[in-house]
Amino acid sequence: MLTKDEQQFLDYWRVQRTKKRRIGTGFGFPLAVLLVLGIFVSIITGWHREAMAVLRSDPSTILVIVGAAIAIVVFITVFSMRYQWERREQRYKELLVKKAAEEKM
Repeated sequence: MLTKDEQQFLDYWRVQRTKKRRIGTGFGFPLAVLLVLGIFVSIITGWHREAMAVLRSDPSTILVIVGAAIAIVVFITVFSMRYQWERREQRYKELLVKKAAEEKM
């Protein structure tokens, strides 16, 4: 027999799975921004002296770093969004199978 939480999830996901996905929901975007901020803080503080020397010798390196930061944010956000979606979809399908097996009995 399905628990109250499982039945609520089935009802919730039955509606949500047909809606359009929104980027930025969940933990992926804040996590990615924190990671990128950590990278920029380490660059600004001059924590790695050789990296600072390379950054000062070639000013176009900052464009590469900004491009990489944007790519990191986009990748982590999209990956986490799809991972959460697939995890919920898998749980939904498992609960449907469980419900169908109970109804046969």
